[in-house]
Amino acid sequence: MNASLPMTVDAELDRAERQTEVVAALGKLLPADAILSRQEDTAPYECDGLTAYRASPMVVVLPRTEAEIAAVLSRCHALSVPVVARGAGTGLSGGALPHRLGVTLSLARFNRIVDIDVTACTATVQCGVRNQAISDAARPLGLYYAPDPSSQIACTIGGNIAENSGGVHCLKYGLTLHNVLAVRGFTVEGEPIAFGSLALDAAGLDLISVLVGSEGMLAVIVEATVKLIPKPPLATCIMASFASVEAAGDAVAAVIAAGITPAGLELMDRRMTAAVEDYVHAGYDLEAAAILLCESDGTPDEVDEEIARMRVVLEASGATRLETSRDEDQRLRFWSGRKNAFPATGRISPDYMCMDSTIPRRRLAEILRAIEAMETTYGLRCVNVFHAGDGNLHPLILFDANDSDEMHRCELFGADILETSVRLGGTVSGEHGIGVEKLNSMCVQFSPAEREQMFAVKRAFDPGETLNPGKVVPSLHRCAEYGRLHVHHGALPFPDLPRL
Repeated sequence: MNASLPMTVDAELDRAERQTEVVAALGKLLPADAILSRQEDTAPYECDGLTAYRASPMVVVLPRTEAEIAAVLSRCHALSVPVVARGAGTGLSGGALPHRLGVTLSLARFNRIVDIDVTACTATVQCGVRNQAISDAARPLGLYYAPDPSSQIACTIGGNIAENSGGVHCLKYGLTLHNVLAVRGFTVEGEPIAFGSLALDAAGLDLISVLVGSEGMLAVIVEATVKLIPKPPLATCIMASFASVEAAGDAVAAVIAAGITPAGLELMDRRMTAAVEDYVHAGYDLEAAAILLCESDGTPDEVDEEIARMRVVLEASGATRLETSRDEDQRLRFWSGRKNAFPATGRISPDYMCMDSTIPRRRLAEILRAIEAMETTYGLRCVNVFHAGDGNLHPLILFDANDSDEMHRCELFGADILETSVRLGGTVSGEHGIGVEKLNSMCVQFSPAEREQMFAVKRAFDPGETLNPGKVVPSLHRCAEYGRLHVHHGALPFPDLPRL
């Protein structure tokens, strides 16, 4: 299936000429096997994990050395060629969607663990190292890397930095931002640049928080130094069942209000638990309208005390069943369902769109009721899994991308979830980034003046706006157009994106 928008004959000719020019220029910098330009070779790079939107990259390059990255960036800058950096392609917001007149810069070959410092509890790794591989390498030393997105067996640390990824244990241990000490890479011109420090603080402006979560718009990161933490002696998980999703949402707020910070606090509704139970046989309660997974880690005494406190709060919040993991195998089974929520959903629907908004914890019940009403409004099913402890929602809207009407309704459904989250005091993104998926919703959350400030930061790093252009921050024109579409209900919220 060709997912790209049609191009005129003249546009195709112009693209072919530009491609020839760029391939010739890059051919002086890279070996032939590091440059892909034939459609059959570039097709695997047409999208990231958000498969509903695709574009054919003009050229894909796979450099092996930092010198080659710098040279590619310098030459593309001189030619005013857009560059989109790409890691493992597991992102869910279209952040790695190629530019049709640009170069996709694959960093897959930068997969070396440079150093693990057991004394400082740090790991220095190249950007293409998989999240899980860091913990695997540190495990013999009794250490691990805390952020654990569901895609951790495949996603790379460079992509995690781009999106400020979290995971099921981010409530206690923080997002990527809280676990990265320093990053190193290149500017759009190919000049070396570094942020952060291995010391307690960095000299001058602390700009690492600007880079983390910038979605490849400001620089190309090639190496990072991250924190490692000692593996807790014990971890125990409670599976708590509830007769309604509202009761489960209220229980989350009650746990946090009691002064407890669980290592993990996740919510799944009945549809989701049924899907994952059929997939991994985690031992979930299929009679419950919703379940919570509440984990404690630390020393045995700490865990026993915290588990006891959580059980009291959960019982008082109306839990219909509480099951505490007996051993490590059962704890991992409980989490296996949550970790496999996305592939399990892929077994029950041709396609799904995973949303990623946040809301204040006290309003979990409200957003769940709102999503339930939206299912009727848009005529589509939705399964829900949340990082409930920090209010990060992951509703998965089920649809068939081959049905244009379902695709249309799915987009409207998703926009409604995001904008409802904003009305409830939340944000349009938690950890998946904005990419292209949430551009229009950014128009709702941020004022023109606020968006202009974001563009000012972009221009400070990338004056020509050629690094991952057209992502994250919508133009004033786009927001004006979206405002008109809002008035005339029924228009597609993403009118200018290539789609299935």
